[in-house]
Amino acid sequence: MSIDTAVTNVAELERLKVLHNGTKGTLTFSDAEFERRLAGLRQIMAAKELDAVILTSYHGIKYYSDFLYTTFGRNYALVVTADDSVTVTANIDAGMPWRTSYGENIVYTDWRRDNFYFGLQEALRQRGVKAARLGVEDDALPTLTREKIAAAFPGAELLDVSQDAMRQRMIKSAEEIEVIKHGARIGDLGGEAIRSAIREGISEYEVALIGTEAMVHEIARTFPEREVRDTWVWFQSGINTDGAHNWATTRKLQKGDILSLNCFPMTSGYYTALERTLFLGQPDERSLELWNINVEVHRRGLELIKPGAVCKDIAAELNEIYISHGLLANRTFGYGHSFGVLSHYYGREAGLELREDIETVLEPGMVVSMEPMITVADGLPGAGGYREHDILVIGEDTVENITKFPFGPEKNIIEA
Repeated sequence: MSIDTAVTNVAELERLKVLHNGTKGTLTFSDAEFERRLAGLRQIMAAKELDAVILTSYHGIKYYSDFLYTTFGRNYALVVTADDSVTVTANIDAGMPWRTSYGENIVYTDWRRDNFYFGLQEALRQRGVKAARLGVEDDALPTLTREKIAAAFPGAELLDVSQDAMRQRMIKSAEEIEVIKHGARIGDLGGEAIRSAIREGISEYEVALIGTEAMVHEIARTFPEREVRDTWVWFQSGINTDGAHNWATTRKLQKGDILSLNCFPMTSGYYTALERTLFLGQPDERSLELWNINVEVHRRGLELIKPGAVCKDIAAELNEIYISHGLLANRTFGYGHSFGVLSHYYGREAGLELREDIETVLEPGMVVSMEPMITVADGLPGAGGYREHDILVIGEDTVENITKFPFGPEKNIIEA
């Protein structure tokens, strides 16, 4: 990387660059693991008779290259051919995408609005690929971007690969499971920090900060040469527990509050979670009853997750428990989901969710949660949201619960 002092006009600046600035860093996974993933994508390409794939989503690029971009309105891509892979990234990131990704890299500049699409063209031209059929991710591809990709490759047909790629991501490798296990362990540490911080008068956001800091420090220790980013906590109290994705507020904790602890350590783009119901002081009779019912559902759900089980059948059986207590209408979402490259702003392996409309059979290598939740409206006895959340790794003949933080009234009533 050098500086050209002879340039005196923006029109003279390069449209594309190669910025091998520094040296390649340590990636989250081995080269063999990335080659395994790319081989799986190339099998999809062969089955669909694709000349190349242009991945544009956070999760697609991260999964196949290890690079997780920051968009700020710019486009990013990973172009995969039968023999090679290359990220196409913005000049604002300089050499970082190349240092933190598997494969080659092309940098596009801001000096012309279409430079990103020119970079896609150049990625294929350099590799001798004349595209007639291109794979794209229609689950996360804006219409305008899709139209511009099509215009950049006139005559080429764009075909969706997102669902096939999602199914590939649903089965985790040993290296992936190791990262996920670290995430679950770190989530437990965040939970312990939060439980220790709970007291009357402290604000939700202050508790959230304490949990986040504890997890971030442990992530940095466990993954010392990787980016540290995106970890967060949702800590909720009182009425703010009614939704699973409610952000922390300035509300101060009060004696008698129902509490919801939600830790999300992000280990190199891999999502894990710990979610628990707690009470600050002894809960009233109805609250305790509701909590125990949800714990009953949670325990049974943990028993039902096993190789060969069908997602919709698990949901149907758990529904019957809620029905027996007159609480089915108080459910707020599905009973669990897959884990991997996802966050609150990217990714979702929707084919592996414990819902009534999912017919996926659980297989070895899958990682799923059990997370039942019910909400009782404000003003009613036992008002609030009740939820628990464990992560399970499915093996050939066994299931391992990698969440160790305790749940239920025996462990999570905090003295006021």
